[in-house]
Amino acid sequence: MSASTAALPQPAATGLAANPALVRIAAPTLLGVALLAVWQLVCTTFAVPEYLVPSPLRIAQTLAEDWTLLSSALMTTLKITFLAFALAVVLGVAAAFVFVQSRIVEISLFPYAVILQVTPIVAIAPLIIIWVKDPTPAMVICATIVALFPIISNTILGLRSVNPGLMNLFRLNKATRWQTLARLRVPSALPYFFGGLRISSGLALIGAVVAEFVAGTGGTASGLAYQILQSGFQLNIPRLFAALFLITLTGIVLFTAMAALSKWALRWHESEMN
Repeated sequence: MSASTAALPQPAATGLAANPALVRIAAPTLLGVALLAVWQLVCTTFAVPEYLVPSPLRIAQTLAEDWTLLSSALMTTLKITFLAFALAVVLGVAAAFVFVQSRIVEISLFPYAVILQVTPIVAIAPLIIIWVKDPTPAMVICATIVALFPIISNTILGLRSVNPGLMNLFRLNKATRWQTLARLRVPSALPYFFGGLRISSGLALIGAVVAEFVAGTGGTASGLAYQILQSGFQLNIPRLFAALFLITLTGIVLFTAMAALSKWALRWHESEMN
């Protein structure tokens, strides 16, 4: 490329290309609206019974009519989710800090963290609910077990992913273990940690819903999962879909909040500059 060609002004981006943030919001929103329109059209055209698949408008109507009941159930589910998520973050970060202190410690303890991850929560939730008499702490424990592993594994990976040149620099300057941890390992681990938060927030919600299903089958009234069970037994399918919509919306909000928190906290990092 010649110097004269390189000096030519580049055309400015126009339309959606000039605002990629708008594209990220508009594209999935328009697709979602289109899918809802198709869903409504199919239900209306073929007169699909609402006890099989209710239309989006019927779901919205049920959501408005049963809002008092569903909002109360939503608050219960959110309480369990937030408590489990907070507990998973505290325990996961503490465990990761312990693991990285010694390879022997990590090799000895990490397999047990894997066991917690691969054990189906559906299999052990009934036992936890039996052992813990109060349903709420029992469900928080179940959800915490589901959400714990991503925090541990991602934080350990981040604490281990330190630039070797910087590590050698710290050693040459005779930095203490605490100084190396606070000024080198922790900043290096932050992108991995926030990635773990995005995963763990959704898993905390999933764990809360699974625990509520188990508690609901035992006759314990609880959150949105219990409303889904009851609606299924009563063939109140619009309410079932309304409760499912609230769970899905909650998951989207949690992921979006964690992504926004990551972008704010890592605005200095190259992973969040674009």
